[in-house]
Amino acid sequence: MLWKAKGQTAIHPMVRKSPDQERSGFVTGKKLPARDEIDARYKWRLEDIYASDDKWEEDFAKVQQMSGKIATFKGRLAESMEMLLECLRLSDEMQALADKVFAYARMRRDENNAEPKYQSLTDRAVMLLTEVSASTSFIDPEIISIDEDLLKKSIGEMEGLSLYKHWIYDILRQKRHYLSDREERLLALADEVMDAPSDIFSMFNDADIRFGTIKDENGDEVEVTKGRYIKFLESKDRRVRKDAFHTLYSSYKAMRNTLSSSLSSNIKRNKFYAGVRSYESSLHASLDKDNVPVEVYDNLIDTVNKNLPLMHRYVRLRKKALKLDELHMYDLYVPIVEQPSRQISYEEALETVKNGLAALGCSYIEDLTKAFNSGWIDVYENQGKTSGAYSWGPYLTHPYVLLNYQGTINDVFTLAHEMGHALHSYYTNKTQPYVYSDYKIFVAEVASTVNESLLMDYLLSVTTDSNERAYLLNHWLEQFRGTLFRQTMFAEFEKITHEMIEKGEALNADEYCRIYRGLNEKYFGPEVVIDDDIDMEWARIPHFYRSFYVYKYATGISAAVSLSRQILDDGVPAIDRYLELLKSGGSDYPLELLKKAGVDLTVPRPIEDALKTFEKVLDELEKMVV
Repeated sequence: MLWKAKGQTAIHPMVRKSPDQERSGFVTGKKLPARDEIDARYKWRLEDIYASDDKWEEDFAKVQQMSGKIATFKGRLAESMEMLLECLRLSDEMQALADKVFAYARMRRDENNAEPKYQSLTDRAVMLLTEVSASTSFIDPEIISIDEDLLKKSIGEMEGLSLYKHWIYDILRQKRHYLSDREERLLALADEVMDAPSDIFSMFNDADIRFGTIKDENGDEVEVTKGRYIKFLESKDRRVRKDAFHTLYSSYKAMRNTLSSSLSSNIKRNKFYAGVRSYESSLHASLDKDNVPVEVYDNLIDTVNKNLPLMHRYVRLRKKALKLDELHMYDLYVPIVEQPSRQISYEEALETVKNGLAALGCSYIEDLTKAFNSGWIDVYENQGKTSGAYSWGPYLTHPYVLLNYQGTINDVFTLAHEMGHALHSYYTNKTQPYVYSDYKIFVAEVASTVNESLLMDYLLSVTTDSNERAYLLNHWLEQFRGTLFRQTMFAEFEKITHEMIEKGEALNADEYCRIYRGLNEKYFGPEVVIDDDIDMEWARIPHFYRSFYVYKYATGISAAVSLSRQILDDGVPAIDRYLELLKSGGSDYPLELLKKAGVDLTVPRPIEDALKTFEKVLDELEKMVV
């Protein structure tokens, strides 16, 4: 899905790169294949967006023409409600087409970030979106200038305008944070430049950085890549884990000052936008987009902090199970239970996911099967391909999923996760008009994690092997560690660093490392040796360039555990409520949509219940590990 706000420049798709969940290509050789060496069956079909680059050029030009046309409405929206409605409809049409133009260019670039042609097309598409954003920047300020009583009366009486009720009311809610027409236009024109920290980091992290080689378990020299990194950390050979850990972080450490400058620039960018829009802080500004009170963010951190003894207990179990005198950071990913030695083929993963999500009903599985068979998914890693995984796609076509499949159980869960995003977009786009197709990420992470939770329940229900059950329990604990505990730690890091810069305190590489080390010590406890290399992990987290995003993983897993339990326990009524959530898009605020589905995140209960689930799984695994 294209994460964008109506009337604003689109930004890059959210790539799923949590270090605990990052996965890339299923490659058995020592060198990544070139793009043209990947079987066409395992590539997404971007021709469904544009049959050729020439068709892309046609729509590029069309958007430019529409951008000029919409400028003719400037200064005239208060003339009549009919004029306002005509402008909004044209704006939606233009932005939907601009999304399509950008998505195609960017996903072509994601196939191989080193390909100059699609670097160029992406750059042009970004500039086009900046033009679109600038051309529509007058709309919100002019809506605000219209007499509010007249506007609300017209919304109630005009059928076409009533469609925009929630969207317009949301603008009125944020009225005091909007600037003048001229100032909004200047901010829109600056978007491309202000996105520079994220763009620079993306090119460095996805195209330029190299990590060198290590010797694998067989003594063969192999290249360390981001996609292979976690697989190395899951190795039974501790020397491989340690070498991969040091090799990867050495590369980031060599660029520590550049990367600290880049991250600080991004935080200062957030401070600037929060200041000019009269927000109390960057955190307030970010959460207000979702109409989420800051208390939800703070409550997450506080609740998880109160339950850190559970994480420390899990760490002790890990140390015991691995029979180690010292547990290091590079020992946190290796399964503490013997994992299946076989690779899981992609075809088997598809069937497993379908079986695991059967609880969502026949229609969901039919749509899932259609997605699997219709060129929605790009499966394997190749040279230059964007790492991690994401779901994205323009409103005018079906969604897409980028994977870097390696054949582990984690990859099967990643497939389920991304298909949660994809089907959410699919149902929203079928049901909602464009204006509400941009559902909030706060809700999106719920849909993806419900899939993971249901898949886990299915796998636990069908296994008859005690070792396999123990392995799955360990995996489930790891999902909690990576999604609830670790993402909350990331959220706390963001809160600390933003508050420091907002207070005028300087942040350099040493300070980032000091803060990050302190958080690792607090979250993991005294049983773990906090290796110096981990101090640099902040430098490789792409989510930090999408500030105050990661907490939604943690709230998402909390809501998802609750919803999946309701689906399994209550059946059809819970399924219907959940599918209604998927079809609702952005037609209401995310907290309200979740309440309708059966979860209230304004109170600690869902987070506390998720932590109780973690404790229950931990209790069972402790009894199984001798």
